Amino acid sequence: MFGIGTTELMIFLVVAMLLFGSARLPSLMRNLGRSAVEFKKGMRDDEEEPTPTDANKS
Repeated sequence: MFGIGTTELMIFLVVAMLLFGSARLPSLMRNLGRSAVEFKKGMRDDEEEPTPTDANKS
């Protein structure tokens, strides 16, 4: 996963807990996940929209 080992991942999680606190961390991760889903959805929608040159062909 991105070339990150278990030790580096654990250090990252400890630093995140120190910075954000254990109460805010779940909501922060939830919002990050929602943002990723919305981004992927937006990228998918852009691919489905016809370009102006495609509209002229039909």
